[in-house]
Amino acid sequence: MQHIQSIIQAIKEYDTIIIHRHVRPDPDAYGSQAGLKEMITHSFPSKQVYITGEEDPSLLFLADMDDVTDDTYQNALVIVCDTANAGRISDQRYHLGEKLIKIDHHPNVDEYGDVMWVDTAASSTSEMIYDLYLDARDEDFVINDEAARLLYAGIVGDTGRFLFPSSTKKTFQHAAELVTYNFDRPSLYDGIYRIKDNIARLRGYILQNFKRLDSGMSTVVLTKEMLEKFGVNPMETGQLVGVLGDIEGMKAWAFFIEEEELIRVRLRSKGPVINGIAAKYDGGGHPMAAGASIRTWEQMEHVVQDLDEACRGFTD
Repeated sequence: MQHIQSIIQAIKEYDTIIIHRHVRPDPDAYGSQAGLKEMITHSFPSKQVYITGEEDPSLLFLADMDDVTDDTYQNALVIVCDTANAGRISDQRYHLGEKLIKIDHHPNVDEYGDVMWVDTAASSTSEMIYDLYLDARDEDFVINDEAARLLYAGIVGDTGRFLFPSSTKKTFQHAAELVTYNFDRPSLYDGIYRIKDNIARLRGYILQNFKRLDSGMSTVVLTKEMLEKFGVNPMETGQLVGVLGDIEGMKAWAFFIEEEELIRVRLRSKGPVINGIAAKYDGGGHPMAAGASIRTWEQMEHVVQDLDEACRGFTD
């Protein structure tokens, strides 16, 4: 495809490359970003390649971010991975480079960048980075064990260990090729899915106290006081959002997490399309996994009503 070839040529052309991803990162954000860096640096050792963005302590087993000065962006190629909306790019200096590339698998609601490669059929952006490698391997691109570890982590994370419908034949083929490289898979799984004692206790509280409506939807409210009680910070709640997914009859659910200046909304679904709902509340995402933000608890009732209607209108 032409946009892939344009990305390959840009990577070959630029000596300095800075790779961004989204705020509140997950394994695919880290995996695609750091995996792309590993592939480029291993293929072209003379290039200066950096990754930047806020760090999540739970994901530092994957990669450490680099210190990038403003001057580094001069004449640099900037690549943003796994980020649908420009406003959600971690480290908003992304626009300081000479050329901007977007690589993403979310719906393309925010068209930014000089080159955009968006593939909503891909399970993850990490899967797309491996696609890039397959197209570029005849042009001196190679991957090493560390790149394979990172890309595999991203695929595993965004497919829920290959349980989500986004896992396709190509996803499994890529995973099969990646595991031929030398990295510790049990350790990687442990890093992604291991949780601390306080997170486990909050999970138990959620499972004991969730309420489900007749439509098949459920809500979980985590106030600042509740998070403080369990010693959990808002970023760590991302490890809990899938906890209701195995409950029989559950169609969709919403987590409302109170932060300092807003209420974070995490939406998940097993059928009803929810990214349209997220878009109404300053958010977006995938049809079955999305996020949004509201300012008041009164707004929560509107989100609940919208999600309830989506569930009532959905039939298997």
